[in-house]
Amino acid sequence: MAQKIRTRYAPSPTGRMHVGNLRTALYEFLIAKHEGGDFILRIEDTDQERYVEGAIDIIYRTLEKTGLIHDEGPDKDGGVGPYVQSERQKEGIYLKYAKELIDKGEAYYCFCTPERLATLTQEIDGKQFSVYDKHCLHLSKEEIQKNLDAGMPYVIRQNNPTEGSTTFKDELYGDITVDNSELDDMILIKSDGFPTYNFANVVDDHLMGITHVVRGNEYISSSPKYNRLYEAFGWEVPKYVHCPLITDEEHHKLSKRSGHSSFEDLIEQGFLTETVVNFVALLGWSPEDNNEIMSLQDLIEKFDYRRISKSPAVFDYTKLKWMNGEYLKKMDEEEFYKLAEPYIKEVITKDYDLHKISSMIKTRIEIWPDIAEMIDFFQEVPAYETEIYKHKKMKTDEASSLMVLKDLKPILEKQEDYSNDALYAALQDYIKEKEYKNGFVLWPIRIALSGKAMTPCGATELMEVIGKEETLKRLDAAIAKLEA
Repeated sequence: MAQKIRTRYAPSPTGRMHVGNLRTALYEFLIAKHEGGDFILRIEDTDQERYVEGAIDIIYRTLEKTGLIHDEGPDKDGGVGPYVQSERQKEGIYLKYAKELIDKGEAYYCFCTPERLATLTQEIDGKQFSVYDKHCLHLSKEEIQKNLDAGMPYVIRQNNPTEGSTTFKDELYGDITVDNSELDDMILIKSDGFPTYNFANVVDDHLMGITHVVRGNEYISSSPKYNRLYEAFGWEVPKYVHCPLITDEEHHKLSKRSGHSSFEDLIEQGFLTETVVNFVALLGWSPEDNNEIMSLQDLIEKFDYRRISKSPAVFDYTKLKWMNGEYLKKMDEEEFYKLAEPYIKEVITKDYDLHKISSMIKTRIEIWPDIAEMIDFFQEVPAYETEIYKHKKMKTDEASSLMVLKDLKPILEKQEDYSNDALYAALQDYIKEKEYKNGFVLWPIRIALSGKAMTPCGATELMEVIGKEETLKRLDAAIAKLEA
């Protein structure tokens, strides 16, 4: 019987969820759910200096909103808890396993002072690196005990060989071999008693039965050290999937300065959760059928981690906006109105049919903040230059526009029925009588009523919404403007 897939998302509670972290969570979730496996949430809070109050709530909230529901976690015990590293540390789990490695000769106590460690840095390609010289590896048992009894601060280091090589297998990159001379004796337990990120990961992943680990490819270089830990314990190594870097359009690493590096940033900017999940899935992965619009259920069915790219993934903000527009177009009218209403009411305070306005903009916006600029003219005609009446294709200019508006004024004054169809019929009668082209008449009237070259609706739809009184008021203002 095949082993059940178990993946884990193990965030540190350091603030908002970065897009890269969301992608890791999503890929871990999809790998598990594609095979009917378990998705586990583990909180890695061993770096106490970076801990941010309220960040754990952000993690829970984001996973719930995005639909990445965990099967086990701090709030859902699956029998391999605690699921919070600081709680595991209190139980002595990490120290116990570090001491096991010491007994095997695979780790050792290090009592070196910060001053001594500062002398061990060396420069490689203009960068400073600290490479430990195994000084404390050679301490006798008596010296170690004496230092421990005296309460000397210590760390526990991994004892890596300096000769030969270590081979590490990645699911995407294949076998990666490194010279053991490049493997520093990394710290496993810090002087405050907390485990390092790397060591806690290995111990927890093994004890929780994790089969697949997804992480950024910046960790590839430290992976051989992980392998050596698994081998030292005699544990099975999980499958590792290293994902490509996410960059901005300038091919720099996506940072907070971009303004859209976290899930919360994107939601605040007016993107739908479904869009963000869909878009993030495509940052380094594509389905076999190349279809780009996919629900979470579609992603579960189609996700094959072997199709993850090795090349950096570009966060294309323009594409994200296009995708969001596609989701809005597909949305049910009533649901769209419910979400658009606050944005519409921010701009329009007059007693207009907001449902009608909502329908007009549904297929024309990409994100919610687009609404304001698209509908502000309903509230009030913005200031504009009369040059706007000139249109080569429509064959209009200021003089012809003034003539048309003056002609239409009495027709629209007589018009009682201000429904779109009745208004359109009245304008068509005028157009036929004068033998004009549609645009010759409709362009100037739309400009007069909106002050804009681009509107989400035609002239008669606009008149239907603003009504007779406002229509005539705006016509008078436009005529006066053109006459001046």
